[in-house]
Amino acid sequence: MIVTRVKNAKTAKTLLAGLMIAAASARALAEQQPAPVLRLTFADAIASAIARNPTIQGAAAAILRAEGQLQLARAATRLQINGNVTTTTLNTGVEFQGSTVTPQNQVTASLTADQPIVAAAAWARRTQAQDAKTVTELSVEETKRQVAFATADAYLAILAQRRVLEGIVRARDVAKAHFDLAAQLEQRGAGSRLNALRAQQQVSINEGFVEVARLGLYRAQEALGVLVAADEAADAIDEPTFDLPSDAAAAFERPALQMQRTDLRLFNAERQAADRILRDSSKDWWPTLDALFQPSTTYPSQFFLPQNTWRFLLQANVPIFDAGTRLGNRTERQAALDQAAATLANATTQASSQVRAAREAVASGERALASARAAAAQAQQVVDITNISFRAGAATNIEVIDAERTARDSDTAVAVAEDTLRRARLELLNAIGRFP
Repeated sequence: MIVTRVKNAKTAKTLLAGLMIAAASARALAEQQPAPVLRLTFADAIASAIARNPTIQGAAAAILRAEGQLQLARAATRLQINGNVTTTTLNTGVEFQGSTVTPQNQVTASLTADQPIVAAAAWARRTQAQDAKTVTELSVEETKRQVAFATADAYLAILAQRRVLEGIVRARDVAKAHFDLAAQLEQRGAGSRLNALRAQQQVSINEGFVEVARLGLYRAQEALGVLVAADEAADAIDEPTFDLPSDAAAAFERPALQMQRTDLRLFNAERQAADRILRDSSKDWWPTLDALFQPSTTYPSQFFLPQNTWRFLLQANVPIFDAGTRLGNRTERQAALDQAAATLANATTQASSQVRAAREAVASGERALASARAAAAQAQQVVDITNISFRAGAATNIEVIDAERTARDSDTAVAVAEDTLRRARLELLNAIGRFP
């Protein structure tokens, strides 16, 4: 029996030592993984995302399209000059008393200069195209805001994941120190193998948490790299403060929101554009008047017609009956205006709600962070006292493990509270239109 117990003890110690070596090797390999080469400050990350993100570049292409539509609308109200060349070949020419009356082959060249004089509908479309360009520009600004906010969110995710990882690594190191002490006590005969296994189990659990946190950090870095259009992971190197502007009280009011927030400015521009299109519906019934000047030359000339001629025309077009086409267009425009007005009203209400919710979230986050930091400091003191008591034999192994677990959870809670407060401040700046 005694021999068997000795062999079992030696086997357990050998297995324990092997597990320790394997865990240490895996930890060393993981901690030697290369960090992201691209390291950005918060301001650089936002600037890079706005300048290089393909979503913004795609949205900016719409401005060029709107500019082309505006040029087309302007061209419809300006002078148009077109040339025409016609060759005519007859089966036979016509002659009279030795003179050619109608030649067999004849070339006629002419120009038509068309200048709209009265074109109310075309003038309206020119102004509408300018409104559409303004809407497109505001849409690009809104896209920039959304990309910047997503970049800020990814940046804050890196900070939060790193904070969580640091807390777990610290908990792992504390557990490792406790395990080393338990192993030493076991070797001196003052401890038990059960205590050593419990301590090693805590080290293994923390090792798993470290890997999960490290993977979460890497994924957040990859997400930031995608947003800044980099073909690699990007890391965050500073912590933004998100201080409120000095005129924050005025910025919370609805008129200030409508001036500062790009989404409200966009929706308001869309409503104004739809309203203009509806008001311009009456111009579809206006007559149009064009002045045309048409010089022409013919070679060879006919006997009874001069070679060079010109004519000037005033051409009017008066709409009389269209079977309801213009009425149908007006109905569609009215529906578009109603929809744009409803969208603006809903967005304005949501903006005011977002401001109130963000202000409350900031106040709540500050209180929660203060409580979490106090709890973490208290938990760390408990760990220190429990470890001292365990060395003196006044505390059990279970109490040490429980104190370490509580301290690890408290550090994680602090990281979560810090991230929550930073995000609340970011959301408040975004809600009042002061970000980016």
